[in-house]
Amino acid sequence: MKTAVVCGAGGFIASHLVKRLKREGYWVRGVDLKRPEFAPTVADEFRILDLREPANCREALARPAGRPDEVYQLAADMGGMGFIHSSACEIMRNSALINIHMVAAAVEVRVPRYFLSSSVCVYRDMMPGEPEMPESGAYPAMPDNEYGWEKLYAERMAMEHGRRFGMAVRIARFQNCYGPEGTWRGGREKAPAAICRKVAEAADGGEIQVWGDGSAIRSYTYVDDMVDGIFRLTQSHLDGPANIGCPDYVTVNHLVDIVAAVAKKGIRVRHVDGPVGVHSRNFSNARIESLGWRAQWPLRRGIEVTYPWIEAQVEAACAERAA
Repeated sequence: MKTAVVCGAGGFIASHLVKRLKREGYWVRGVDLKRPEFAPTVADEFRILDLREPANCREALARPAGRPDEVYQLAADMGGMGFIHSSACEIMRNSALINIHMVAAAVEVRVPRYFLSSSVCVYRDMMPGEPEMPESGAYPAMPDNEYGWEKLYAERMAMEHGRRFGMAVRIARFQNCYGPEGTWRGGREKAPAAICRKVAEAADGGEIQVWGDGSAIRSYTYVDDMVDGIFRLTQSHLDGPANIGCPDYVTVNHLVDIVAAVAKKGIRVRHVDGPVGVHSRNFSNARIESLGWRAQWPLRRGIEVTYPWIEAQVEAACAERAA
């Protein structure tokens, strides 16, 4: 039986990854500051550890699991665009400490295979209509925000440890990920969850606020597709970063239209000032697709699953406040 340690297993993508690894027959240890918020973990063992501390990183990889066959490092201080722009210092410090100490602990116990979650935030701003950007387009480096700079440093840290100590390092640059059991309020939620929440809270014919003019172009990747990409990449021969994202690119205004259609509501949008990020995204998925991966969840289909889940969370929260 293969063994894996999943760091950040109390979070959205990593908690879904734990489920996938269990289906693949792994023994899994989950590690995080907290347990998953919306569903019990299926990990064989779950440890509450602050991975900013080097001793805790070593403990995460310690017996009784023995040396794990694979480490999946998804622990990070992160959130949606509002959080990224308001908490740059915390993001850079906390995530850098986790990534520095975790990769060092992995080479110390001679982990054979190490996965690092990165982000398309490592890339520069793009304009609508630009051709697809491959992974090499991250250089010359000019990330749009400090979150992206930290991720770029973490990539280089992991790759250098892999080269020097003979550890297979696999790196995925995530596009926006969404789905059930993800953060949907509080400031750390991503755009699909935030729009679903706002539409769920609005009456039919009501109004919601959207940051910026709604013209920013993004890709939104359903969590099952993201987890499949992570697993395939980690098992593969692909050195260096690989983009993982759905090839359907839409404006934020179009995202609102899709959510409103799924909710069967007429929704008016009021555009307000707020952090928007880059103008556009358009990335090549050729490297991950060389492994047989393809996005299976178009945006509309993913929202048809995600919106009812968030709507139920909104209703439960309203009932709790009223009680």
